[in-house]
Amino acid sequence: MLPPLYSQEHVEDPLVICKFFTPDSNWTFYALEFDGEDLFFGWVVGFEKELGYFRLSELAEARGPFGLPIERDLHFSPRRLSEVMKLHK
Repeated sequence: MLPPLYSQEHVEDPLVICKFFTPDSNWTFYALEFDGEDLFFGWVVGFEKELGYFRLSELAEARGPFGLPIERDLHFSPRRLSEVMKLHK
């Protein structure tokens, strides 16, 4: 279960709970918080690397260049944001 929105905003090194990725491109979405319905807050790695909001509904509709849908990484284990950021230097 993901923490509610804003629950980790004062945590120095928040916990990343889950990861979504496009298997046919380099976009990755790391979720830290969730509103319980559609809105995530997390770290997005794509053209840029930035903290921000993204929607579950948008992830469900998006497709990569070969038409593959975004997937949840079932092998991802929760870890601190600083650790995840090191993976994408």
